[in-house]
Amino acid sequence: MPTPIRSSEITSHSHYLTRRDFIKTAGLLSIGSAVLAACGTPPTDAPQPRTQLAEATPTQIAKLDNFGTPPNTLEQISNYNNFFEFSTDKEEVAQLAQAFVTNPWQVEVGGLVNNPGTFGLEDLLNDYDQEERIYRLRCVEGWTMVIPWDGFPLHKLLSKVDPKSEAKYVKFITAMDRDVMPGTKSIFYQWPYQEALRIDEAMHDLTLLATGIYGQPLLPQNGAPIRLVVPWKYGYKSIKSIVKIELTAEKPKTLWTTAAPDEYGFFANVNPEVNHPRWTQTSERVIGSLGRVPTVKFNGYEEEVGALYAGMDLTVNY
Repeated sequence: MPTPIRSSEITSHSHYLTRRDFIKTAGLLSIGSAVLAACGTPPTDAPQPRTQLAEATPTQIAKLDNFGTPPNTLEQISNYNNFFEFSTDKEEVAQLAQAFVTNPWQVEVGGLVNNPGTFGLEDLLNDYDQEERIYRLRCVEGWTMVIPWDGFPLHKLLSKVDPKSEAKYVKFITAMDRDVMPGTKSIFYQWPYQEALRIDEAMHDLTLLATGIYGQPLLPQNGAPIRLVVPWKYGYKSIKSIVKIELTAEKPKTLWTTAAPDEYGFFANVNPEVNHPRWTQTSERVIGSLGRVPTVKFNGYEEEVGALYAGMDLTVNY
């Protein structure tokens, strides 16, 4: 399995924007319905093989993701967003999120740790080298984007707070401001948004606390000012606008496993062998391109993370 592109190989924002000629706008998946609508309508297009862009220059090919796919444009990344606190309509989020204030910002880290603390955004930016990584964000809805993230591995922050031996899970909580987040008035979800990882998943080097995209700070609709990115899992695990991180001994409840436990598993590893109860996961649409491509187990990172799940039946809780 090819490895993801390293941060040292990633070009600047201006270089990425020259690739727009390779990315054409296509029809986007619509939002599904009602209470359990984390996902859109089931995909119906037949998958096509993944191929590199033959017309790309050698320099551009070197900067594609590990499937040969160029990053999406900043316009695409910032105008097609799942952020249910604002709206279930992906194309409304960008406008609705403009009033969301993301500076100043603090993240509280506590629970089963020896050195709990509250960290300002400036601390997280200054104390940790910000790396650039190209990851595919695979949504459980069946679509994907390729995004050049800026940030730092979560394990660096966790190491600073020094987890206790009994800590088994890491829980994350999103900001909630009912005055500027109209979606939080929905009675169908238990706010604030919460997610969690097993501690070995959280400590994996691929697990990123993202602070920017394309070399600039995250926009509100993208989860500003700091969010989680776990590239081998479905996107709902990559919680946005984090205000609290808590280490626990017991598996935490999460928003989606509480709202629809039969549809959204705790582990949420990308797996084409396990379909969502209402649609297939065998293929996916790359936003901005035509047609569908086959889904790859662990979103292409099986070599890096497969050992985390040795002996587990991944068909039970995906």
